[in-house]
Amino acid sequence: MHRSLRAFMYALCGVKAILALGFIFQWPPVISRWPLPYTNATTYIFIGSILAAAVASTLWCLLHREDGALAGVFLDYAAIFIPVAIFTYQMSEWSRSLREFSMGAMVLAAFGVAMLAYTSRIPFRDTRPTPRPLRWMFGVFVVLLIIVGGQLVLKAPNVLPWDVNLSGRIIYGWMFLGAATYFAYGVIRPRWQNAGGQLAGFLAYDLVLIVPFVLMLQSVRPEKLPHLITYITVLIVSAALAIFYLFINPATRVQWAAKT
Repeated sequence: MHRSLRAFMYALCGVKAILALGFIFQWPPVISRWPLPYTNATTYIFIGSILAAAVASTLWCLLHREDGALAGVFLDYAAIFIPVAIFTYQMSEWSRSLREFSMGAMVLAAFGVAMLAYTSRIPFRDTRPTPRPLRWMFGVFVVLLIIVGGQLVLKAPNVLPWDVNLSGRIIYGWMFLGAATYFAYGVIRPRWQNAGGQLAGFLAYDLVLIVPFVLMLQSVRPEKLPHLITYITVLIVSAALAIFYLFINPATRVQWAAKT
């Protein structure tokens, strides 16, 4: 990857990190740009977790200089922002902020498609395969993400353990489906640097959400409790997998001092 493009990717990570913190801590200059009305605190934290995951996955690839592994990240971009751009454009007559959001999503979708075409041709420097148990777990995550994301896109109620309005459910459903394509890419192209980026993203996502979701157990409505317990279980399992393979397992743990 050209030096200037790499610098741009680092800068983009910095912007997304600031936005992630802004949504997590609900900074007015950040959340005021979110176009959907009636968005609650939990949803802002959820959006922040998605951004944090994107930053972690991208930084993993950049810091390891595994440009080929970025293809999965940009597949995620395309899978999320193409349908979100179309959906918000259809709603854009509601407000100027939705039109601006739709245009921004179109730009990110085009960027994702272009970068996917570019990075998918780059070979991996590290050719270690993804550990087989982790590959099977990624397959499980793909199924779960498709089920949850599909239900949200089809406007099913009570899928998420907190209250989300109809348009929000559809957008967040596409986020889950986008994540499903990212993990499916890791299953189809089972290289460790693919898996490492996915685990780094999952761990960032888990760390943002686990405390708010555990605290939610005290106030969640009875009909949403099973979904909340399932969500917390997935967070714990995925965090445990990420910690084990990134920091404990001798064959895959991060060894920055050994990088060249």
